[in-house]
Amino acid sequence: MASVVPLKEKKLMDVKIGELPSWILMRDFTPGGIFGAFRRGQGGRGRPEMDLMGLARLFSSPRLLGLSVLQHLCPRRARWAGGREGPSWLQATGLTWSTPAAFSSSLSELPPGPGNQKNTGGLSSDLSQPSPTATPDEEEEEESFGTLSNKYSSRRMFRKSTAQLYNLRIGGQSVEEDEERELEPKSWRGPGNSPYWYFLQCKRLIREGKLAEALDLFERQMLKEERLQPLECNYTVLIGGCGRGGYLKKAFRLYNDMKKRDLEPSDATYTALFNVCAESPWKDSALQSALKLRQQLRARNVQLNLKTYHALLKMAALCADLRMCLDVFKEIVLKGHTVTEETFNFLLMGCIQDKKMGFRYALQVWRQMLSLGLKPSRHGYNLLLGAARDCGLGDPEVATKLLLRPIEETALLQSPAGRRQARKIAQAGVGGGMLARLHVEALERQLFLETSQALEGPPDLQEAQSEVDTTEEPNHTVALTPVALQPSLTGLKANLLSLGTVPPTVVSLGTVATPADRLALMGGMEGFLGKMAEHGLQPDIKTLTLLAEVVAPGSPEESSLLATLDVHHVEADVTFFNTLMRKKSKLGDLEGAKALLPVLAKRGLVPNLQTFCNLAIGCRRPGDGLQLLADMQKSQMTPNTHVYSTLINAALKRLDYAYLIDILKDMRRNNVPVNEVVIRQLEFAAEYPPTFDRYKGKNTYLEKIDGFRAYYKQWLKVMPAEEIPHPWQKFRSKPKQGDQGSMMEADVDRGLGGR
Repeated sequence: MASVVPLKEKKLMDVKIGELPSWILMRDFTPGGIFGAFRRGQGGRGRPEMDLMGLARLFSSPRLLGLSVLQHLCPRRARWAGGREGPSWLQATGLTWSTPAAFSSSLSELPPGPGNQKNTGGLSSDLSQPSPTATPDEEEEEESFGTLSNKYSSRRMFRKSTAQLYNLRIGGQSVEEDEERELEPKSWRGPGNSPYWYFLQCKRLIREGKLAEALDLFERQMLKEERLQPLECNYTVLIGGCGRGGYLKKAFRLYNDMKKRDLEPSDATYTALFNVCAESPWKDSALQSALKLRQQLRARNVQLNLKTYHALLKMAALCADLRMCLDVFKEIVLKGHTVTEETFNFLLMGCIQDKKMGFRYALQVWRQMLSLGLKPSRHGYNLLLGAARDCGLGDPEVATKLLLRPIEETALLQSPAGRRQARKIAQAGVGGGMLARLHVEALERQLFLETSQALEGPPDLQEAQSEVDTTEEPNHTVALTPVALQPSLTGLKANLLSLGTVPPTVVSLGTVATPADRLALMGGMEGFLGKMAEHGLQPDIKTLTLLAEVVAPGSPEESSLLATLDVHHVEADVTFFNTLMRKKSKLGDLEGAKALLPVLAKRGLVPNLQTFCNLAIGCRRPGDGLQLLADMQKSQMTPNTHVYSTLINAALKRLDYAYLIDILKDMRRNNVPVNEVVIRQLEFAAEYPPTFDRYKGKNTYLEKIDGFRAYYKQWLKVMPAEEIPHPWQKFRSKPKQGDQGSMMEADVDRGLGGR
């Protein structure tokens, strides 16, 4: 059994930290005790720890006493001291020691021994004539003094380890170091770049669709690493990139940072801010931010240019309503800006937001644009087709009073005070600014004209109508002819896109309920394309796709669309053929929709997931739906949630629960995530009928629904749910180099699966 060494006899390097105060109190710090400690060896035997020559050098050298003791006791920790003089900051304290006389006298009192005589002789010679030279053996002994305990340790326990554990520990440390290295901002060691160079780089990245990389380049490398002072253009280009993606929060954060740096925003900055409000996916919060910004600009009396007003008008069209659009339009006119056809295009976008009467509003704005002598663009015609597809005409009587009259008679619908004011201004010959303001106010009254006001009309017009009614021949029919529904009865087609007079046989508008009826009011497909040719415009693929959506299903106009593509030399795309397939599938003509697939392949186009989704609309029988799934598997295309949702909808209409279970089995086999729409459909299918009573009699329908409910309950436990990504997620984090390929593949799959 090993004996325990007393604390008093332990060396300094063997003393633990907790035992250090007690060990210090046990030491003898008197001159005799210090001298005896230097003379004692290991256990009182052998060579002393420090001979007299070393002790003399300790007190005779010009170095610091504490530094010399530290070097003798622990040479490795004292190597930082450098040369013989020590650090300059320690010399400034004046803590240098000289050889004390008392110590020299104490040396002379030593007993005359051979060893002592040798040592004292060397000491006296060293003190009388100090020489810096020393033998290599003495220097080596001096450097190794006090380092013997480094070879041994006071540890009594050792833990065994394996190579595998060591590798895991080293691997974990390397991973943590890599993560810390990624989080810490790296110092930029390249050549210094100017803020304008960063402006060009961010502009290039934004054009390539890499907004996250542009933000990272600006915030990390330019601001944190190079610590450059940004310019106004650096913030403006990033706010513009956020505007294209609808990144509202980041855009206004950059704008606030721009103001904190005392940078003056330009007109392009305000244009980008209003544009990001228009493109934001959350319209309510975007409208509040835009209104607050507009109020701040008014308080500071900032004059906006026409481009900024167009961005504000776009925001009002997409986030607010038509009344706010007209308010901005009136401000544009009052500020003296020249109204262009682009201004009216934004007004048309505001008209489309009203699904009930947006088509009538669009026609009125279009006629007002033509009355000002402005030439419409192709984008304006596309907006008209969008209004015809999505919006209604409103009250037919009000539409008749406003659309079937000439433009001069329509101007009489404004109030008598407004007519007198316009007459005075025309007689006085006032400039066009006030007259343009009156035109805007008249347009606003006509757009939001109530039914009672439209039916009353001006008195002169009522008298003229009464005279016409009394002088008519009894054989002449003036019945209300539905222009949109029965154009062939009159032999004429009304085109409300022109400012000319309507044929006299057209008395009023009938029921306009479908997009094809609204297209007939614009002259049909032939008259619409004719009006475009009058203004020197050629249709593009978007125009013809919109025409394919609004023409009557199965009509000759629909059959002539492919010929129209060749006449105007327009290259077709998959979206155009998908529109035709969807219309045929909705009519139940699955074979007619499939007949377009060879035409698609003949033009060098490849079907996508949207093509099969449109074909699934026409699969009303179980055999057609299962065959479609088999064809997609042969084509190596995995059905998405939209395809399965369409097939589930068809199975619910037929109450075919066996077909529904087959669809769910195929969905489980392909591991397609489930969205909210599919869950809502299946929950409706799993509900019992309201008059269900299992005790009245046997019902085969209820037996099938019980089997479906049992399978549906197990099916829900194993199916994954679809995660809807945040619209701003792709802008917030910069993808790593290794993950770019996987992210690109995910984006391609999402683009094919989405509509």
